[in-house]
Amino acid sequence: MHEQIEHYDVVILGAGAAGLFCAAIAGARGRRVLVLEKANKVGKKILMSGGGRCNFTNLVIEPENFVSGNPHFCKSALSRYTQWDFIALVERYRIDYEERAHGQLFCQNSAQDILTMLLQECDTAGVTISSRCEVKTIDTVADSICRFSVEFDQGRNTEKVNRSVVCQSLVVATGALSIPSLGGSGFGYDIAEQFSLALTERSAGLVPFMFSDATKLLCERLAGVALEVEVCCNDQSFTENILFTHRGVSGPVVLQISNYWCPGNTVAINLLPYLDANDWLLQSKRDQGHSLLRTVLAQKLPKALVAELQTLWWLNDAERKLTDYSDLRLTELADLVDSWLLKPSGTEGYRTAEVTLGGVDTGGISSRTMEARAHEGLFFIGEVLDVSGHLGGYNFQWAWSSGFCAGQYV
Repeated sequence: MHEQIEHYDVVILGAGAAGLFCAAIAGARGRRVLVLEKANKVGKKILMSGGGRCNFTNLVIEPENFVSGNPHFCKSALSRYTQWDFIALVERYRIDYEERAHGQLFCQNSAQDILTMLLQECDTAGVTISSRCEVKTIDTVADSICRFSVEFDQGRNTEKVNRSVVCQSLVVATGALSIPSLGGSGFGYDIAEQFSLALTERSAGLVPFMFSDATKLLCERLAGVALEVEVCCNDQSFTENILFTHRGVSGPVVLQISNYWCPGNTVAINLLPYLDANDWLLQSKRDQGHSLLRTVLAQKLPKALVAELQTLWWLNDAERKLTDYSDLRLTELADLVDSWLLKPSGTEGYRTAEVTLGGVDTGGISSRTMEARAHEGLFFIGEVLDVSGHLGGYNFQWAWSSGFCAGQYV
């Protein structure tokens, strides 16, 4: 083992979306930048996002699309580097993209297009990127100067090399706890604690629900069934697809509402979000009175789901014609369709969570520069901060916007 000492203007920990973009911005300003990535490859989360197509931003970006202890914190960064700025960059690289539901923008070909663009921007700006390296210790030597020890794994049959790196600005872009198989960890929080920065409570976000009661068996039987519903919890609601799985429920609408769910909460599912279920069932009684209730509901809902609901809600009346139901009974059933109450036992956790809720408390961070107020030269960007976006390109936009702001000041 031997030691080398290197000097940089800026060192960025993490070669994900925020880290790479920040590096390109800082490098373009003439700063000498080093990006350190613990994993064997950079941009792993970019490559897997959006089913391999990378939902890189959204046409409509509002502060309301983000969850944070301070809902105002994200406003400055989002206004200074907007979705239109990133779209212009994508178009400059002639990357083909498409708009999907709810203003989501995806690569038409591959998420690799976005990663290649970021790496090209870094290369043009003279950024040095090193993977398979682990920061061992971080020490502040003097005001605005940071020194730390890095262990570089050079691969099989090669000794590891220790280097002491000194920089003026250190940017923490390490991500968070979500999807540890892609490099997610709490290292950024460790750094924050080392420098006495406050952390907010963390939990898995944009994550599927699980059940431990009879609902789990119901979900197992319905595994693979999907439909558009409205899901409500804690005064928040979303209307998108739900997907039943062998473990519980997933799909975009579940991931969205999971950001607002707390253990012990019940979620309400409206199975017919674009229909007044009561009026429709009463009208069906008049128009299709000789039909069975399951036959009528199967006109709007998957048959397998209707069969499960029949077992839950009207099994004893399963063979009665619609005309034999009282209007009051149909109204009661319509209320159940409008608000099917389910109580998750928990979520699938960080293993499948797309984001980590909570993180470095924004109270100690400048919303203009992403610099720690109490530590000149120390910056936090991306998911490590207590800012989490909704599903739909918002977390990538936060990476671009926060990375841009820090890149302007490091």
